[in-house]
Amino acid sequence: MDGFERRRQRKKTEILEASLELFMNYGVQKVSITEIATKANVSQVTIYNYFQSKDNLAHETIIYYVDKAWEEGLKILESDLSFPEKVKFLIFNKKQAADKIHEDFYLFMMKEYSGGLSYIEDFYQKRAIPRLIELFNEGRKEGFVDPEISNEAILFFIHMIKEYSQREDVYTKILPLTEDIMKLLFYGIAGKEKNEKRHTDLPD
Repeated sequence: MDGFERRRQRKKTEILEASLELFMNYGVQKVSITEIATKANVSQVTIYNYFQSKDNLAHETIIYYVDKAWEEGLKILESDLSFPEKVKFLIFNKKQAADKIHEDFYLFMMKEYSGGLSYIEDFYQKRAIPRLIELFNEGRKEGFVDPEISNEAILFFIHMIKEYSQREDVYTKILPLTEDIMKLLFYGIAGKEKNEKRHTDLPD
């Protein structure tokens, strides 16, 4: 990548960072291109040269947000932390993201996804699911995941949640339930305490 391309990429990232911060705080509808340009310290013309329209900028910002969140999560997933510690991070991280994201931006993102945003679907299939299976395999080895529960059953459960959450009548209500859903995924209805007790009761 030559100097021109590096500067171009850096400028594009600065615009995406500004857009993400504003969309997270105020939603997509209430933020103008003028405000984004001011935040990114560029002209409106520059934004249109890079992204053509506000809708396309919002679309690219979603992709940027997904990639950024994935990079942060991957650092934990690939660390030496135990399975419970990784799970706690994932639940906390999801809750923190849900608390920080503006509802309008969340709804815009879910509408894009349910409308067939291929990037998120590819991300889900090719990166998120394989890494989640690795995590459950780790938990199985550490005694925190029931060895009688197959990966196929876990995947079936995850896919059900995914498919259901793409419905408009669901994703418009699901944001406040993010933490509860994550706890159900990892701990089940019995809850964390019972699962952790099961681990401590395992024979040496």
